Amino acid sequence: MKSVKEQIDIIKRGTDEIISIPELEEKLALDRPLVVKAGFDPSAPDIHLGHTVLLRKMKHFQDLGHDVHFLIGDFTGRIGDPSGRSKVRKQLSIEAVIENAKTYKKQIFKILDKSRTKVEFNSSWCSKLGVEGIFDLASRYTVARMLERDDFCDRYHNEEPISIIEFLYPLLQAYDSVVMQADVELGGTDQKFNLLVGRDMQRSYMVPPPPQVIITMPILEGLRGADKMSKSLNNYVGVSEPPEEMFGKLMSISDDMMWKYYELLTDIEYQPLKQKVDNGEAHPKEVKAELAKMIVSEYHSEKAAEKARMSFESVFARKELPEDIQKFTFDLDEISIADLVKKVGFADSTSAARRLVKQNAVSISGKKVRDANFMIRLDADAKILRVGKRKFAKISRT
Repeated sequence: MKSVKEQIDIIKRGTDEIISIPELEEKLALDRPLVVKAGFDPSAPDIHLGHTVLLRKMKHFQDLGHDVHFLIGDFTGRIGDPSGRSKVRKQLSIEAVIENAKTYKKQIFKILDKSRTKVEFNSSWCSKLGVEGIFDLASRYTVARMLERDDFCDRYHNEEPISIIEFLYPLLQAYDSVVMQADVELGGTDQKFNLLVGRDMQRSYMVPPPPQVIITMPILEGLRGADKMSKSLNNYVGVSEPPEEMFGKLMSISDDMMWKYYELLTDIEYQPLKQKVDNGEAHPKEVKAELAKMIVSEYHSEKAAEKARMSFESVFARKELPEDIQKFTFDLDEISIADLVKKVGFADSTSAARRLVKQNAVSISGKKVRDANFMIRLDADAKILRVGKRKFAKISRT
C-alpha cells in the first residue's frame, strides 16, 4: 500500500474541501482499509458524467486498497434530497425508485471494480427504524441547526414552504453513516451540510471516534456552462449514450470549460497540455478532441471512440453526412414535422418536438423548418431529417 503522503496526494486531486486532512491522515495510518461511502438517490434512471465525478474519486480510494460502499438511497430517494431546492420536491413512487436503482447498478461498473465494490440499499436499515427509531433520530438534532442550512434558511425567510419530511432527509443520510460506521463520506459541494450532519450523528450515537472525514467534490457544469449538469436541463452526457452522441456533446463545451472536464473526468496531468494551448503550441479543438476520445473510450472502447471522432470530423469539419444514418419508412403520404421528429425518437413527446422546431433545430434535406405544423411529403426518395447537430435520419415512404 502507498504511504499516507502518497495517498493524500491522490485523494486531494480535484477535491473542493476535505474536513479534515489531519483526521484523514490519522485514519490512513490505521492498519486496515477505510470504509468509504458515497450515496446516490435513484431519482432518475440514467447516470451522467456529473455523477461520475464522485465515482472516480471512489475508484481512487478503491485503487488504494480501501473498501468502497456504493449506497443506493432507495429509502431516502423517495423523499428527495432538498439540497439546493427552492421548493418542496415531489416524492417518488416505490416503483420508480426500484426501476431507477436497477439501471444504477448496471452503469456504475463502467468505472468501479465490480468485484471490489459493495452495493448497499439504505432501505435495509431505514425501513426498520419504525416510529420509535424516527423519534429517537429526530430528537438528536434541532430546528435551529437545520435552519443554519442556506437553502432552508432562504426558504424560511422568503416564506416558502418547508416540509417536515425534508428535515428528515439529512438525518436519515447521517444515520446511514452511523450504521455503516463510515470513515469517509464523499459528496458534491451542495452536500456539505448533509455530510456534516453525518459527523454530528456519529458522535451522538457514539460510533467509534474519530467521526467520518468528509470530502466534497466540485459540481460539474453542463455542456453550456453555468448550470449543474442535469438531465432536466438537457445539458448532460449520459454514460450509456452512443459513442457518436457522447463525442459530439463533449466537443460542444467551451475551451475554458474543457480543463475542468480534464481535471474531474480523467486521471491525466492536464497542466502541460494547457500550457501548450496557452503558448499557441497546440490547438484547443485538437486537445478537446483528445479529451472526448478518452472519455468515450472509458465508457465504450478505443475503437468506438476513434470511429466517433472520424464521424464527427466528417460531419462537422468536412460537412459530410454520417455513414450509418438510420432509415425509417412510413406508410403515409405526408406527416407533420413535429410528429416525424417524435416518431423517429429524436424527442420524447410531440410537445418536445414542437419546441425543437421553434428553437430552429430541425431541418429536412438541408432546409430549416420553423413551423411545427409543416407537412412533409413522403415518397420513395429518401429525405434527410436533422435535429440539432448530431441526430440524422433518412425518411421515405414504404
